[in-house]
Amino acid sequence: MGGVVPGSGFVEFADYVTARLPDLLRLGHALTGNPHDASDLVQDVLEKVGLRWNSLQRRGTNMDAYVRRSMVNARTSRWRRRRRETLVAIPPERGVAQPDRFDDEPLWQALAELPAKQRAVLVLRYYEGLNESEIAEALGISAGTVKSHTSRAMAALRNNLKSEGGVR
Repeated sequence: MGGVVPGSGFVEFADYVTARLPDLLRLGHALTGNPHDASDLVQDVLEKVGLRWNSLQRRGTNMDAYVRRSMVNARTSRWRRRRRETLVAIPPERGVAQPDRFDDEPLWQALAELPAKQRAVLVLRYYEGLNESEIAEALGISAGTVKSHTSRAMAALRNNLKSEGGVR
């Protein structure tokens, strides 16, 4: 049922994963903020892509763009689920350390505080090096929305970094 069966696209999928895995893990790390969640994100997305590999190939899908968009969407879905699951009456103190995060990196801390779409746009633009139209395609939004998310995210980063003393 459209899955990856040895001999029918399996080799092509395995080659794709072998070639792209380091880049996907880096993107996952930038999206999630830690290597453990990045590995889980990449694994989940590649599992789903693997099941649809043959049909995606038949349609001529740009696999890099498809996988990036899937990662951003999966990250957003996870964030929403965790947000619902972890709401508490009394928020923890701001100084509580989170393992595997870049606690001493003000830029990573400020990036982690951005809304998911703004963070995704910045990661795809400045970390992955995509242009506005590629980001728009990857996220399923217009180029104008990419520009507004970029502008708002950069302003928020500047404000967050100024308040932390990271930018003068």
